[in-house]
Amino acid sequence: MIALDLGVFHRSAHEVSVREAAVWSALWVGLALAFNALLYQYLKTSLPARPELAGLDTQLLAETTALEFLTGYLVEKALAIDNIFVFVAVFSYFAIPLRYQHKVLFYGILGALVFRALFISLGGVLMQHQWIVVIFGLLLMATGIKILALPEKPLDPGNNPLIRLLRRLVPATSTLHGDRFWVRVDGRLWVTPLFVALVFIEISDIIFAIDSVPAIFALTNEPFIVFTSNIFAILGLRAMFFMLAGAVQSFVFLKYGLGVILVFVGLKMVWLNEAFDGKFPIAWSLAIITSILAVSILVSIAYTRTRRGLDRAPATATLAYPQTAVETAPPARR
Repeated sequence: MIALDLGVFHRSAHEVSVREAAVWSALWVGLALAFNALLYQYLKTSLPARPELAGLDTQLLAETTALEFLTGYLVEKALAIDNIFVFVAVFSYFAIPLRYQHKVLFYGILGALVFRALFISLGGVLMQHQWIVVIFGLLLMATGIKILALPEKPLDPGNNPLIRLLRRLVPATSTLHGDRFWVRVDGRLWVTPLFVALVFIEISDIIFAIDSVPAIFALTNEPFIVFTSNIFAILGLRAMFFMLAGAVQSFVFLKYGLGVILVFVGLKMVWLNEAFDGKFPIAWSLAIITSILAVSILVSIAYTRTRRGLDRAPATATLAYPQTAVETAPPARR
């Protein structure tokens, strides 16, 4: 699907419209749900034939596994929305045109798949130890509380230590050179702002993986479910970015919903699983996480509409003459 996406549908750089992004988002979500349905059907028919599972409720096992995938996919999808805030800030900071953003995100997601595979493989080993589970649970709770309690700091890629190190090691051009990541000038290799933006996106994904991978392991201890739910959520991230980038500022309370989810998942790892004989019901987790997301999104939409109505009211009342919009060029970046 990735090869088809870039090699056929996006061979040439172009601006991705909201309509095109919505179609691709629906396709990726549909593929994830189809995979979940096929997984359920496979387990439903194959588990009863396994002698080592004799006497167990294989139907319940199949249903539980399918719910674990769906819950993990939903959590990853929700946390991925937080990535969009970072993508918007990075593209704005480096002045990346719309027609080149798809390429940056494509290679950024390829790198994310590799890093997620490494994190999940490592997590599959570490999560066998209960004290590691508790540490990750406390880390998730601390991250959630930080989101809820502390004001969000503005993103400044230029002051990131790794980005500054990259610019010291490899000279960077001040302007773009089409969709190229690096160019040769007088026999010397230079990286373009497109490559620097890609590096920052990869760094941010590694940071997000520190939260998201333990969060999925809190829902299921099966690495296959963790990996596939991560993959399907990441694959749809690029299309979701182009669909939501313009409206991302409208979801003002979404980050608080994500903070509550991280606190809940961390609490699940530290205490709730033990309180429920080793496994908090996955159906309850799905219902709680879905409710938190729904409330945060609905409250955000209602608040944004109310604020826009209040902002427009004085202007509508005092407007005496028709206004015309004047388009001005953005200031040049150094």
